[in-house]
Amino acid sequence: MIKNNKNSRIILEDQQSDFFYKKNRSNLNITFNRIAFIFFVFFIICLIYSIHLMHLGSRKAKTELKNNIKTPINNLYRADIVDRNGAYLVKTVSSKDIGISTLKVIDKKKLLINLKYIFPNKDYKKIESQLRNKKFFYFEKKISDENYEKIMQLGDKSIQPEEKLTRIYPQRNLFSHIIGQIDDNNNGISGLEKSLDKVLKNTQEPIELTVDKDIQFLIRNELIKYNKIFNTIGSAAILMDVNNGEVLSLVSLPDFDPNQRKEVSDLNFINRVTKGVYEFGSVFKTFTLAAALNEELIKPETEFIDLPKSLTCAGFPIREYDEKIPKNLTAEQILIRSGNIGSVRIGQKVGEKKFKLFLSKIGLLEKTSFDIEEVGMPIKFSWGKCPLATASFGHGITTTLLQVTKAYSIIVNGGYRIHPTLIKKVKKNKKEKVLNEDVSEKILPILRKIVTSKEGTASLANIKGYEIGGKTGTAQKSIAGGYSRKKINSFVSVFPTSKPKYVLAVMLDEPKNNKNYIYHYRDGSNIKYKGTPYNTAGWTTVEVVGQIVEKIGPILATKYSEIN
Repeated sequence: MIKNNKNSRIILEDQQSDFFYKKNRSNLNITFNRIAFIFFVFFIICLIYSIHLMHLGSRKAKTELKNNIKTPINNLYRADIVDRNGAYLVKTVSSKDIGISTLKVIDKKKLLINLKYIFPNKDYKKIESQLRNKKFFYFEKKISDENYEKIMQLGDKSIQPEEKLTRIYPQRNLFSHIIGQIDDNNNGISGLEKSLDKVLKNTQEPIELTVDKDIQFLIRNELIKYNKIFNTIGSAAILMDVNNGEVLSLVSLPDFDPNQRKEVSDLNFINRVTKGVYEFGSVFKTFTLAAALNEELIKPETEFIDLPKSLTCAGFPIREYDEKIPKNLTAEQILIRSGNIGSVRIGQKVGEKKFKLFLSKIGLLEKTSFDIEEVGMPIKFSWGKCPLATASFGHGITTTLLQVTKAYSIIVNGGYRIHPTLIKKVKKNKKEKVLNEDVSEKILPILRKIVTSKEGTASLANIKGYEIGGKTGTAQKSIAGGYSRKKINSFVSVFPTSKPKYVLAVMLDEPKNNKNYIYHYRDGSNIKYKGTPYNTAGWTTVEVVGQIVEKIGPILATKYSEIN
């Protein structure tokens, strides 16, 4: 019995132990699950928090980058500039520079061998000197992606890459005088880069200009070609819409590449359209006649009888450039044949006070407001009896090609004031009338006859299919104490004359005769001449304008207006 009880107790104890084991195990499982759950929840919270921190960090980094681009303090970002059709003229891009920390160079010889393999055209005498004498120097700025990959594959710890925003000019020389330059601190120093400096630093929207890249290219190419033909020291051209003052093209040669920052002297690289101040000669005769017509003092058919071949003013003679000019001429014929004496007589009818007021109305006596700062101031003109006479045929009075273009635009657009501009404007200015409307109606047929008639001085611009009118000007360059034999030849053209849309003014600086050049009349006659008979605007600048209009005419007709 006792034995059995013992066994029973043992059995019961075993069962009890098993029970407590299972109970404890169950409790342990519950505890573990609770702990695991807590850890899981904690993990999820940590994960969410980490993601949140990463998000905030990313937002902060993006914000900082964005702020760096926008903030004018660091001057890293400048807005892009595009032409009237959206073609990039200037663009801000990310670029890479490669510097070398000389203190980290382990094997100078090996480094130089590797660099020569990638950049064979570098000046390695200079680089060796920099390795010896400098702690750090830039080896290559604005490195290409291909060369960047090659140089980084060298694995040399002395090579220090830097990424930054930089300014590039895809059109290179094409718009140099318009766009201008920036300095090493990203501040504008000339052209639109200077005049729009604050705007460019504080906007991300591209600045749209009025110029057309294709037209600019064609005009520049023609000027380059004829600079060689007539051996000039420079030239200039401007194409302007007569109704709103929009400049479609502005070229001055010589020019420069804004991508290659350098000192540009006024002597060699002056903007001959806006900054250069010149006497333009007979181009002014149009203003003299227009002033007389505006004051209703004469009509185109008004006759001037017994015009002498020369006049004397303050002891200086005033002569006709062409002895064949008749002594009896109408006002219209005086302009067509570019008569000096006849122009003096017309100027005398107008009088000093009224002529001065007229020139002021069309913007010739004051500095012209323009979108770039490189604008010349006309030399102060001392009026009097003799100055009135000389100014009547464009002698002694100075101005810029920009001002002349503006003045012609006012004369042919119905007498409305315009403001030359390079910036595309959404809002149109209210038209202000400054001349009688019939001035344009009377002047335009005369300008056309200068090109079409045998007596005119611009027959080489009579392009079949285009109604071109205009006035030539040949002027000697002034020097200290008088005038040199060197010339400024210009031709201001208007087209189409039946409904004026454009003024194209071209100037050649010191052109020379070319005995071998062959002239082609393009009016359907197919007449040819070899050699320059005279070194005048009629045989130089007019030829250039004719060639230009043939090139740009189809583009203008297709894009902007119909020219018949």
